Amino acid sequence: MASSTSSALASSSADSGLTEAATRIIHKLLSPFDGAIALRLWNDVTHSFGKNVDQMAPRFTLVLRDPAVLRDLVLKRGPIPLADAYFHGRLDVEGDLYAALDLKRHFQTLSLTGRERLGLMLDAMRLAFTPGKKIAPANFVPTTRQFTHDHSLESDRAAISHHYDVSNDFYKLFLDERMVYSCAYFHEDADSLDTAQAQKLDHICRKLRLKPGERFLDIGCGWGALVIWAAKHYGVQAHGVTLSKEQLAEATRRIAAAGLQDRIQVELRDYRALEGEGVYDKVSSVGMFEHVGLANLPQYHATVHRVLKPNGLFLNHGITHEEEGWQPSVDTEFINRYVFPDGELDRVSSIQAGMEAAQFEIQDVENLRMHYARTLRHWVERLEAAHDEATRHVSESTYRVWRLYMAASALEFESGGTAIYQILASRRPNRHPYAQPVPLTRRDLYDQENAC
Repeated sequence: MASSTSSALASSSADSGLTEAATRIIHKLLSPFDGAIALRLWNDVTHSFGKNVDQMAPRFTLVLRDPAVLRDLVLKRGPIPLADAYFHGRLDVEGDLYAALDLKRHFQTLSLTGRERLGLMLDAMRLAFTPGKKIAPANFVPTTRQFTHDHSLESDRAAISHHYDVSNDFYKLFLDERMVYSCAYFHEDADSLDTAQAQKLDHICRKLRLKPGERFLDIGCGWGALVIWAAKHYGVQAHGVTLSKEQLAEATRRIAAAGLQDRIQVELRDYRALEGEGVYDKVSSVGMFEHVGLANLPQYHATVHRVLKPNGLFLNHGITHEEEGWQPSVDTEFINRYVFPDGELDRVSSIQAGMEAAQFEIQDVENLRMHYARTLRHWVERLEAAHDEATRHVSESTYRVWRLYMAASALEFESGGTAIYQILASRRPNRHPYAQPVPLTRRDLYDQENAC
């Protein structure tokens, strides 16, 4: 009995010391937060922190199920350990996820004295001997660390498969009815996602000034929405290419259901394997060039230039960010590790310079940044509403990766750190002078009488 009592006391003392060390770490890290945070520990004790904790109710509660999360946060530094803990179910968020994501900025700007850092390290080492707790959903989290940005044909195929071959049924839960996985185009605040995506498809077709009988190429055609829209409403002969087997299968099914097999061809093909010269009147690339790799952009632009007819139009719709090149950071590490392997972004000015170096003439540039922020919030809302159905198609961890990635991306677009541009360009012909490839004004883009 004495031995049992002694063991219980030792265990109680250890638990008390663990809780005290964790509480000190939390206080140092979260007390300076510009707002109010509620944090519930593994022992169901809830604490409140933040500069405004006495003036406002917390908009979210962090649920800390494993004290080792704090150890990782201190020793590894930065918000990535928090994201990983959330994916594994060792940390949860109740309430406003967008408000909780402000912790990223908090940790990036947190300033501590040397003495405070030393205290954190000592307390973290006390937590280092805590056995890890297996907590649902402690299942496999798909990471992408095997990719090295070499962008070979094989690695690009594997990277696309990692992101897009998750499950067509999963994507259907949060995308619009046409399964458009790129920025929508909102005319009004009240536009539904289905309406806004239809408006985006038509906006692209109008910018390209598509005409019946023209040959139209869509690089990275996804589940076929744009080629179907272009063939159905503008009478073009459309060709779509993708590296995703799941997308190809769904696109083929949708084309058959629309009865457009005679006007649309889709295939599994890398853009570098496109054949011929001057084959297409118009070319689009929507949400694809982010996967190309910055070192490969000259080859990408040269390929589009080769297959496009002289004076033909090319619309590149892609994400950019405020810094030149793809430098190591919390954002780039998170995206490449969990979401888009080998994805790389650059400034819009750099993208345009590359297009001009490939002998394209820039005709129009449109920033859709706030449209994408709105699109992402629609996707997050729809995904959250379909949680139970989503986890029948993918793991809880995969669901959490997508939820967090899309919510964080919405905030990045809203803050201006990330943007998205439609760049319309034309292939310069060899002779001068040459015909104007677009009308003198943009009036035709907004003529509602001709809208589909």
